[in-house]
Amino acid sequence: MTSDVAQKINDFFASYRMQHFKKRHILIYAGNEPPGIFYLISGQVREYDISDSGDEIVVNIFKPPAFFPMSWAINKTPNQYFFETTSPVSLRQAPADEALAFLKTNLDVVFDLLSRLYSGTDGILRRMAHLMGGSAYSRVLFELIIECRRFGKRQLSGTYIIDLHESELADRMGLSRESVSREIAKIKKLGLIEVSRKGLLIKNLTKLDKELGGGL
Repeated sequence: MTSDVAQKINDFFASYRMQHFKKRHILIYAGNEPPGIFYLISGQVREYDISDSGDEIVVNIFKPPAFFPMSWAINKTPNQYFFETTSPVSLRQAPADEALAFLKTNLDVVFDLLSRLYSGTDGILRRMAHLMGGSAYSRVLFELIIECRRFGKRQLSGTYIIDLHESELADRMGLSRESVSREIAKIKKLGLIEVSRKGLLIKNLTKLDKELGGGL
């Protein structure tokens, strides 16, 4: 996102009240019509579904400067997902019709939105390929790499910290925590990851990528 586009988006949403929510707050319930378009200033929000067996299946994770849910706003698609904060968040909320009017008059913002949308779609397609044809091991590797690239905090040593625990990783992948723990243990033996109270420490992202087979 260019600075000009970021400024346009900030200026538009600045006229709406800043709101703050704690972790685990549900912004939108599945089956309910969203109250508007949310613009994420800080924190993270996960979009998820609940399977027939009661498992939570994470569809997407939003980080600043995302605004959502755009499919509902643009296509009038009924909302089928929960949107829940995974950390304390700050956001602004605009009426859908006003957000759409803003987009229609700012094609550079639309282009940026499309660019991020296609990037996200590419990640979803690759995740689907691993879900359909990959082992639990390759699925865990893939998810770790994606999480590291999107949310990892690079350390001076070149390692990355992901503020994520095994149970949360399992939710995002649709695997049991036990399965994820077993695969994490295999990766730990290779010296590529450590588990701590802060989350997951990726010791060498390049080698982790090679372990999966590259080509991401």
